[in-house]
Amino acid sequence: MPYDPELDKVLKKWKCDETGLVVTINRYGKGEAKVQIGPRILLKKDGTERAPAKAGRLTMEDMMWLYDIIDEIKDELTANFQPE
Repeated sequence: MPYDPELDKVLKKWKCDETGLVVTINRYGKGEAKVQIGPRILLKKDGTERAPAKAGRLTMEDMMWLYDIIDEIKDELTANFQPE
């Protein structure tokens, strides 16, 4: 079965304004909802967004931000859980 972009859904998205790190909850078709860490979306000097880049290694700033939102991520992931 080939990949179908129509089936790939972002259920919830968070973005750290300071580091550009993005965390999303995604679901493909009727599959399990999963957390994705990355990419980073940084800003150019003129204020527009650059092309997304890999998250790479996380800084202390990234970790503190994740720590602050982890309960919200967990609650959202739990709300999107579909028992088989």
